[in-house]
Amino acid sequence: MNTRPPKNTRIDPLTIKERLAALRNLPAFFKLVWQTNHWMTIVTSVLRVLRSAMPLALLYVGKLIIDEVIKLNHSHTSGTHHLWALVATELGLAILTDALSRAITLMDSLLGDLFSNHTSVKIMEHAATLDLDQFEDSIFYDKLERARQQTVGRTILLSQVMSQVQDLITMAFLAVGLMAFNPWLIVLLLIAIIPAFLGESYFNDQSYALTRGQTPERRELDYVRYLGASDETAKEVKIFDLSGFIIERFRQLSGKFYDDNRKLSIRRSVWGTFFAVLGSLGYYAAYVVIIIKTVDGSVTIGQLVFLAGSFRQLRTLLEGILTRFTSVSQGAIYLRDFFEFFEIIPKIKVSANPLPFPKKLQQGFTFEDVGFRYVNSDRWANRHLSFTLNPGEKLALVGENGAGKTTLVKLLARLYDPTEGRILLEGIDLREYDLADLRLNVGIIFQDYLRYQMTFAQNIAVGNIDQKENRPLIEASAQRSMADVLAAKLPGEYDQMLGKRFADGVELSGGEWQKVALARAYMRDAQLLILDEPTSALDARAEFEVFQRFAELTKGKSAVLISHRFSTVRMADRILVLEKGELIEIGSHEELLIKGGRYAELFDLQAMGYR
Repeated sequence: MNTRPPKNTRIDPLTIKERLAALRNLPAFFKLVWQTNHWMTIVTSVLRVLRSAMPLALLYVGKLIIDEVIKLNHSHTSGTHHLWALVATELGLAILTDALSRAITLMDSLLGDLFSNHTSVKIMEHAATLDLDQFEDSIFYDKLERARQQTVGRTILLSQVMSQVQDLITMAFLAVGLMAFNPWLIVLLLIAIIPAFLGESYFNDQSYALTRGQTPERRELDYVRYLGASDETAKEVKIFDLSGFIIERFRQLSGKFYDDNRKLSIRRSVWGTFFAVLGSLGYYAAYVVIIIKTVDGSVTIGQLVFLAGSFRQLRTLLEGILTRFTSVSQGAIYLRDFFEFFEIIPKIKVSANPLPFPKKLQQGFTFEDVGFRYVNSDRWANRHLSFTLNPGEKLALVGENGAGKTTLVKLLARLYDPTEGRILLEGIDLREYDLADLRLNVGIIFQDYLRYQMTFAQNIAVGNIDQKENRPLIEASAQRSMADVLAAKLPGEYDQMLGKRFADGVELSGGEWQKVALARAYMRDAQLLILDEPTSALDARAEFEVFQRFAELTKGKSAVLISHRFSTVRMADRILVLEKGELIEIGSHEELLIKGGRYAELFDLQAMGYR
């Protein structure tokens, strides 16, 4: 973790042209909204059209009431039926306005929640199609993080755009009245509002540039916050007394973000105040014109109230529309982050006419000068790998940390595709096979397996999630990995919640978790099983027993074992020795000892530790 203060990651503000171009994202956005729920989209649209007519109706009825009162006052008549009918009409319109507003708020809230859920699902669905090495790229993670943020933030955009349309319709009604009286009032209104619009536009650009530039550091801030208060990190934080270090790093990052945001907020507030004064001056200039016209008898008192109210509402609406337009265009810019994520495509392609995985292996897997290099890395993780994994053979991988063992098994499972060379299955390129069928026939347990905060049975069922309701298979898999004894000791047995995140959960030891994880490998009838150091938390005897049992249960099937314990490794039919990603030796335990090479050296070094 970087302990230096974060550097200023400057992102240049977007130009007007880029902001307008961002509006092209809105059709795709509303397509997503429509897909979320057709009927809710239609209902909220109709409600907003009705609501947009209410301000004009209320102002006009108010004008009629005032004119009627003045008329009755001057004529000294007692016929007030028409007046009270107008008052009742205004009351009805006020109640209807409030009801429509509340209905719109409700629909926006419900549709927003559904939209957030819908887009979250789409992100997870798309993420599932992407390659493993893409998840290991920091640039990809920045895009993923920004896309996640949009699932909630863009529900606001939905309400903003719909409100924009509603206010534009309202303005159209009100503007007709003002223009009939004096068209210059509209010009005066625009002059008063445009500076505020330009100011908001500028500062929203600055805000976007700042937020986008802070994405990597904000991911670090979230990570530091997690380190400082998590059940998974508490042990090491306490034993190594890391709290001071973590808190200081959090203060550096959060302080930097606060300072940047404070400077921008102060500038925005000062200029916003200035532009608000301009708007007020424009409004009162128009108000003076209307009053003068009323005094000289050009308009009635009712018209004065109607025109003044129309101008005031037009000013508020126009100011809101221009400001909201900036927010909408800003939201459309952020939508670019959302849609950019969906433009990421997997590099591992599925064949147009995929072959099914063979029912029974005859030739096995063959590596032909295979090499793999991670994205943005100059170092080869594997290089010049040429060997065959025969049907029914148990192959062990040996090498120091970083020798490329885990990368090799990921290539076997086609979690990666070779950067160079090719892998053959039954003499045919692995890329020609159906990817889902291939992975269904490869059972693999990594050393960094997940400890799911789920039930005991569910933790095993993830090995073949389609069989999650198949309790006999789950129990048989547990029996094979020797996890059945553990289940019998738990209060809820196979329905016992594991982990401490939820109520009544039980935490397991490292060795117990590994037996649960191993059971996942037995959940599928795979023709190739891979164990990538999943028994590292077991003692030597327990690991030996697990692998011995594994060998018995996988007779006739191919297997790849990775272990640093040579007492286990020697059980394999052949041992492949890796160094710096390249194959340097391959053979049986006895053959490699006679050869006296790297394997013999490592074996002797480990043996000395037991003497």
